[in-house]
Amino acid sequence: MGEALLALDTLEITLRLGLATLAGAVLGFDRERRGHPAGIRTNGIVALSSAVLTVSALLIFIDLRSEGAQPDPLRVIQGLAQAIGFIAAGLIFVKSGDVHNLTTAANLWLATAIGIACGAGQYAVVGLAMLFGLVLVTLGRIAKKLIPGIPHSDAEKRRAREDAADE
Repeated sequence: MGEALLALDTLEITLRLGLATLAGAVLGFDRERRGHPAGIRTNGIVALSSAVLTVSALLIFIDLRSEGAQPDPLRVIQGLAQAIGFIAAGLIFVKSGDVHNLTTAANLWLATAIGIACGAGQYAVVGLAMLFGLVLVTLGRIAKKLIPGIPHSDAEKRRAREDAADE
């Protein structure tokens, strides 16, 4: 914990919460642009709320630690992981053999993780996670279109499954 933990003034908290909100909104932009659920606002709110809970846990840790208690701020992260897992699972559904909203659910999971890192003041982790996340969402889609044999539309996916079942 060390020096960074003790430097939680209003400016630092504002930076952590603002960065989480911005990072979540940027992650949600792709989902929003494609008309998927959980877009800019949802990802921004998920990242912000994750950061708020993390900052709050750290502040409580500072307060209670000074009174001789042994608080554990990592329990907040555990709770966030369980909660977002539940929410993400609710987004995923199967229709006519096609899985829908899997990437949207994964995007929310990443927004949560980035929010936690923002709340903890782990700016290098935030930057790298944003970089890798955006590469996966944008360049991953482009690469997928360039790889021959990967079905893109629902109809192509259905045909591929039917062909595989016939073999």
